Amino acid sequence: MIADVDAASIITAAETGALYHYGLIWLLLLLIIPLFFIQEASGRIGVVTHKGLGEIMRENYSRNTALIAAVPMALTDVLTYVAEYVGIAIGMGLFGIPPIVSVPVAYLLHVLLVYRRGYLVMEKVMLGISAILLLSYIASLLMQGVKNYSPFYFSLAPSFLFLIAANAGAVVMPFMPFYQASATAEKKNGTVKSSRIETLVGAVVSEVLMIIIVIVSTDLDQGLNLLSPKQLATSLAVAGQYAPLLFGIGLVAAAFLALTVISLGSAWGLVEAIGWPRSRAFWVYFVESIPAVILTILLTTSLLASILNLMLAFVFVLIGPAVIMGLIASNKHVMGEHASKGVWKAAYWINLAFLVTLGAVAVATSLL
Repeated sequence: MIADVDAASIITAAETGALYHYGLIWLLLLLIIPLFFIQEASGRIGVVTHKGLGEIMRENYSRNTALIAAVPMALTDVLTYVAEYVGIAIGMGLFGIPPIVSVPVAYLLHVLLVYRRGYLVMEKVMLGISAILLLSYIASLLMQGVKNYSPFYFSLAPSFLFLIAANAGAVVMPFMPFYQASATAEKKNGTVKSSRIETLVGAVVSEVLMIIIVIVSTDLDQGLNLLSPKQLATSLAVAGQYAPLLFGIGLVAAAFLALTVISLGSAWGLVEAIGWPRSRAFWVYFVESIPAVILTILLTTSLLASILNLMLAFVFVLIGPAVIMGLIASNKHVMGEHASKGVWKAAYWINLAFLVTLGAVAVATSLL
């Protein structure tokens, strides 16, 4: 869940605070609900079946059904890779390193990591560095204090609705359900209750962190124009003149941590669906990351705008995997007594519909 507070989400939250002050805090609090219910279903599936989503679909439906679900997921995860590589490009750009250099280097380093399966060590290192950035936001909040801004603002302006949808896309990224199901399945002694508690805590903590970033970024008001990475970095008052350095390193670490999680979730989901051993997941990641590297380099002139556009796209990318996951979570043949029913079942579909509606409204308004 902390990996979801990645470079793309941090930038989205910072832009939200800079453009609308505290006005969208109500939305971030509200998004805890769909984040919990969607990820809860994923974790519950992993706990009950001890298998990943791709494997479950292949065994309980058919290989073709599993592939229909997993292949589009793997293809759309290219967009998720792009978001993280864009975060790396923005972070390294603060050190004067152009994307044409930083992105291929990041790709090669991560390919090496995936190949050597050094996930645990790298996750701890990147989580530690990401924590420094997040703690710096918390320290900056303590220094600056809370201002007299309203936590509720709403407008029908296309730019406002677009930012609402971008925040919705940042809350549940497509790779997260696949990763959580597989990762939770690895916990042989896990229970449905413990999984729910962990997911609830993760949902609350991740959104509270997003709110803190929003609050700290409110003094960066530049009208309704997107800020530059250096302007976003100045919100870290606690770092003083070293704010761009801390912001850049933190963004790269957060993006790299998310890349690690995405590569596992995406590649595992596809090889599970095909019926291959997980050891072959490396080749899936190796191939599907190449288009993301190329796209990121081509986006060098509009990196920040690309982040927000990708967040909006994720609302729609999530639909396929989330629908299939909801059907699995409700299947008594697969889930037994832990199958979704009643309030839990209704809550899942209502919250998924809520996220999709936010994206649809934003797109429809922008087209008018």
